[in-house]
Amino acid sequence: MRDLSEFPHQVTNLFKTPASKDEWEQYKLTDEQVQFFNENGYLSNIKLLDDAQIAVLNNDLHQITSADHPGNSLFHEFHSNESSNPETVLFHALGAWRITEGFHDILWNPAFLMAASQLLGNKGVRFWHDQLFCKPAHHGGVVAWHQDYSYWTRTVPMQHLTCWIGLDDATVENGCLLYIPKSHNWGLLEKPELAGEMDGIADHLTEEQKKEFNPVAIEMKKGYGTFHHPLLLHGSNENKSNNSRRACVINVFADGTKSASGTPLLNGTDPIPEGDKMGGRFFPKLFDLSEVV
Repeated sequence: MRDLSEFPHQVTNLFKTPASKDEWEQYKLTDEQVQFFNENGYLSNIKLLDDAQIAVLNNDLHQITSADHPGNSLFHEFHSNESSNPETVLFHALGAWRITEGFHDILWNPAFLMAASQLLGNKGVRFWHDQLFCKPAHHGGVVAWHQDYSYWTRTVPMQHLTCWIGLDDATVENGCLLYIPKSHNWGLLEKPELAGEMDGIADHLTEEQKKEFNPVAIEMKKGYGTFHHPLLLHGSNENKSNNSRRACVINVFADGTKSASGTPLLNGTDPIPEGDKMGGRFFPKLFDLSEVV
């Protein structure tokens, strides 16, 4: 089984790489979109995948959700069910980019890279890790309210970005993402159990924050993505619909981010000394507009 982390570039033709700065321009966000992100902490409904690309990724996903898949040992984490409720299911895994060509090459999707660079302040984009989330029909589990950076403090400074991409239509009924607009201004809160009680974060909020706790449902068609700030509170409810809710997530940070731990930052990766810049085989640089010819 090839470990695709050994290839810091696309290995298929699934995504067409622009050949010039002019070709990259078609993927640029507007100034208004960037401003919305900065003010609210998120930006949604960005078209990232076509139907053919979705089909490839869903086929890959179907293969690697089995614990018997030959590439299973390459996952940094693999939870066939991370739900704390035995009556619900939440499949969650990190490291699919090492196993299938589709999830490897999506990291070099130009629509994703251009938007990520802009939302990181036009800085170089470096890979942190990917995630898969699957909620089956009727009994898909919750993802509790949380901030991504509360799990990522082993990297500094905080200059991270999350992109959630739907592989199914995401609706209120099947457990779409929920955001608390402008909560990225609340600072770093206590870290809850990711698949625990949905409202566990309430114990760590001030009375003022509770008043501003007004969830927005991020309903999107499959193939569309939503970006959010590392401190934005977000979560998702159970899937009680007749349809699955599958998604992949790409987490990145600005080039120049450093390790805050002398131990491996993900299971199966080489340690990066504390204070050293993140890089190497597991944290490749994906894009820098200033380096585009």
